Amino acid sequence: MAHVAKWKYREVEELTSLLTSHPVVGVVEIGSIPAPQLQHMRAGIREIGVLRATRNRLLLHALKEAEKKVKGISALAESVKGQAAIIATESNPFKLFKYIKETKTNAPAKGGEIATHDIEVKAGETPFKPGPIVGELQKAGIPAAIEGGKVVIKKDKVVVSAGETIPPQLAQMLTRLEIYPIEIGMKLHAVFEDGNIFTPDVLDIDAEKFMADIQQAAYNTFALAVSVAWVTPQTVEPLIAKAQREAVALAVETGYPTKENIKLLLAKAYAQSLALASKVDEHKNT
Repeated sequence: MAHVAKWKYREVEELTSLLTSHPVVGVVEIGSIPAPQLQHMRAGIREIGVLRATRNRLLLHALKEAEKKVKGISALAESVKGQAAIIATESNPFKLFKYIKETKTNAPAKGGEIATHDIEVKAGETPFKPGPIVGELQKAGIPAAIEGGKVVIKKDKVVVSAGETIPPQLAQMLTRLEIYPIEIGMKLHAVFEDGNIFTPDVLDIDAEKFMADIQQAAYNTFALAVSVAWVTPQTVEPLIAKAQREAVALAVETGYPTKENIKLLLAKAYAQSLALASKVDEHKNT
C-alpha cells in the first residue's frame, strides 16, 4: 500500500469540515489569477466566507467524505476543474455569484490569450499624433487613418472574436488604445445549497428587474383574487369595500332606501324631476 503523507489527511479533514459547516459552498477556478490579485481576493472574501485553494484530488476526496453528512454535496465534484478552490459561506448563492462578479477586473492582453468575448474597437479619434502609429494600427487589423490632422479609427470593428487567440501585435495596440480585454477574477462553476446545485446561468439575474417582476406578479395576483372574490387575509377588506359599493349602487338603481343611500336617492330623484320639468316645458312651447 502506497504511503500517503500526513498533511494530505489533515488537508482532507479540514476541507471536509469547511464543506459540512457552511450552508453554501461554491466551486471556483483560480488558475488564471496572478498571485497578488488572488491574495487581495482572498482577503476581501473574508467579508462573506472562506476561500480555500487545494489540489483537485484532495477536494474530490473531501467531497466524498462530506456527502456522509451533507446529502447532495458530492455533486460538486463534476465542477472541480482547472485549478479549483472552494468558497464556504453563510451567504446565499445569488449573493455569492454577485460578489464574485463584482470582484472581477480587466487587464491588458499580452498576446496568446484566448478571448472570452468579442473584442471591439470603436470608431472615433485616438490620442495619437500622425506618424508611424497609423501603420502599426493597420498592421494589427485596426482600421486607422489620418483625418483633420488626427489619427482616427474609421469604423467599429471586432478585431478578435470570442474563442480566438489574441495576436501579440494586436495586444500591444489594444493596450496603447487603453482597451484591456483580459478579465481577471474567479470563475464560478457551481454552488451547492440545501441539496441543490446552482450554475452561473441560473444565478446571473438582474436583481432590480427580478424584484420588479415579483412586485408586478403580486399585484396581478391580488387584483385577480379581488375580481373573483377569493377571500384571503389580504383581500377581505377590499372585498368588503367592493361589496358595499356594489350594494349601494344596486339599492340606488332599484330605488331601495337605506340609511347609507338615502341622500343619493334624493339627489337622483331631484335630478330626474328637473329633467322631467325640462321636458314638460319643451312640450308646452311646441
